[in-house]
Amino acid sequence: MNASLIYLDNAATTPVDPRVARLMADYLTEDGTFANPASRSHMAGWLAEQAVEGARRQVADTVGADPREIVWTSGATEADNLALIGYMRAHRDRGHHLVTSTIEHKAVIDTAIALEAEGFEVSWVKPDSQGRITPDAIKSALRSDTTLVSVMAVNNELGTENDLQAIGRVVHTHGAAFHVDAAQAVGKIPLDLQHLPVDLMSLSAHKAYGPKGVGALFVRRGLQIAPLIHGGGHERGMRSGTLPTHQIVGMGEAFRLVLEDHAKDKDRLHILNSRFRDGVVALEGVHIHSPLMGSVPNIVNVGFDGVEGESLIMALRKLAISTGSACNSASVDPSYVLTEIGVPREEALASIRFSFGRFTRDDDIDLALAELKHALTTLRA
Repeated sequence: MNASLIYLDNAATTPVDPRVARLMADYLTEDGTFANPASRSHMAGWLAEQAVEGARRQVADTVGADPREIVWTSGATEADNLALIGYMRAHRDRGHHLVTSTIEHKAVIDTAIALEAEGFEVSWVKPDSQGRITPDAIKSALRSDTTLVSVMAVNNELGTENDLQAIGRVVHTHGAAFHVDAAQAVGKIPLDLQHLPVDLMSLSAHKAYGPKGVGALFVRRGLQIAPLIHGGGHERGMRSGTLPTHQIVGMGEAFRLVLEDHAKDKDRLHILNSRFRDGVVALEGVHIHSPLMGSVPNIVNVGFDGVEGESLIMALRKLAISTGSACNSASVDPSYVLTEIGVPREEALASIRFSFGRFTRDDDIDLALAELKHALTTLRA
């Protein structure tokens, strides 16, 4: 990456931790463990399978699951699709109703829309003014034929946390299943599936200093999921396809490091968050949309008066930042997350998400604030 570029878009993706990258290299070439983990007729295949199962345990340990409940996918998007489509199709006899929110990640929203095209019904719950999905709002949306409820753990644009314990209790009392998109949550909030009333949970490697192209779906034991990909019966028939050993090993190591470095990372992110917020509120005409309490420390969404978002980003060429979700960044429309929480269209168009990570330095924050002040002064003039 350009040494002069300040990377503050960690909610879109994180750099692979060097410790993870070094380990992954051992599973690619002829002198490493490169074999197909499904090849059980020779030692090379057994070693690859052993590596995959070791990584499965690392991911399971990070979220308090049993390794047999972890299903490998190509990422959180596929995990969301498998959870929603796979569960709804497998439980048509239970009902045809799905409940989710209007500010979910596109991987959930577009999947829910696809399910509507199949004949399923979807109820769209609105957030409160801070981007939180309340248990009462979920309770009001439930029907006798509700099969599944899908709510994210942490909002990817605001950083707002949802009360998974309370929502899960409401869902389970009703007799439905509960899916959680936790792509932004790993390493940021505690996730213990031994105690959380969650049935399905989507996980991503590249949001937690692992490689892109690999993720996992937690499927609580006993749940039935209709597969989306057929051929070979891998992953206990839920997701066929040759497993990418190097990526899986990378995800396992990244999740292990999340546990190992949790306290250090958490303290560091809180320091960066405070430093950034203090600097931003000193500027004129700013609105911080991310709540101070009940949100993760690595995401701060800020609106700016008197400027246009795209013009501001163009003026901030030294900063890697975004106007919202990376999956929606090509759109010229304002963020649907911001408009759903009541932010006026003009202000939403002039809003930027800053997101910090393990490798963000104090200097990065100071330089970013200086660049921001200069750009705002120039554009407003």
